[in-house]
Amino acid sequence: MKKTTTLVNGLCLLALSMLLASMEVQAAGIRKKLSNRKASVEAKAMYRLLLRIHEEGKTLSGQMWAPWGIDEIEYVHEITGKYPVVRGHDLIHEGSNAREVELMIDWYRRGGIPTLMWHWGAPTKGEGYEQSKMTIDVARCFDEGTPEHEAMWKDLERVAGWLEKLKEAKVPVLWRPMHEFDGRWFWYGKGGGELFVRLWQTMYDYLVKERELDNLIWVLPHSGNLDESYNPGREYYDLVGPDTYSKDEQGRLYHAIVKMHGNDLLVPLHECGTLPDPDECKRNNTVWMWWMLWHTSHLTEHDKDELKRIYNHPDVLTLDEMK
Repeated sequence: MKKTTTLVNGLCLLALSMLLASMEVQAAGIRKKLSNRKASVEAKAMYRLLLRIHEEGKTLSGQMWAPWGIDEIEYVHEITGKYPVVRGHDLIHEGSNAREVELMIDWYRRGGIPTLMWHWGAPTKGEGYEQSKMTIDVARCFDEGTPEHEAMWKDLERVAGWLEKLKEAKVPVLWRPMHEFDGRWFWYGKGGGELFVRLWQTMYDYLVKERELDNLIWVLPHSGNLDESYNPGREYYDLVGPDTYSKDEQGRLYHAIVKMHGNDLLVPLHECGTLPDPDECKRNNTVWMWWMLWHTSHLTEHDKDELKRIYNHPDVLTLDEMK
């Protein structure tokens, strides 16, 4: 009887140790849930897809599209025979936003993944790229009665309307607002980390809690000048990455992001001027969730042979491989 009891106790301890080990592995892995606990079915499904792709050691191809000049998506196909998975868009001009949203809906229905940024013009300065680089007193955005406060909320309400159209179409979006914030060249980063954090949290709370936009997967988009003081808190974003137009900086930035934010988050190279070499990434243990090449000349002047090689690399997923 004692032998039986000892055996049972031993088996119980073994089972318990295995369970604890399993829990530790899971805890050490990528975060399994989105920051918005009320995320839509589609957003949760997309995030699960990203997790599975990451576990397989694969990287999603991505390309920024612009409403002028060439059609970047078709150019990629012409050169490589492949389409990217991640298609980039920008709510930079109110007059073109309807088309941007329409194209994102169509891309999602084709099996692709849309990612959306916003070159947010400084409140009171209007919209556009040059306006996004202007300087204002960011603190005044939080002072009721100031023109900056009124303009900020009008901007947020306007953009929420476009995001709502994507929600109505059941399209989940990799949402990366206020990109390159710690580069300090856009208005929202010029006031320093504390004011940026307040801006980010204000936007998040408004879009998620008040407007109930449950289709957004939040990407915290650093520049290549990483600054920890701009971190809004883990409950306010889902993925985090850098961007850089220097090929030599890509690997360093990946590991710097992991060191700064932890190894339980997916890390995209959400904007770049040159595609990462998948073979070099494997040697350096750099597993980008996706990369996204910038538009127009950054694409047309990219080495065509390299473009074709990378798009046809076994570690890089393209649209035809998505189910």
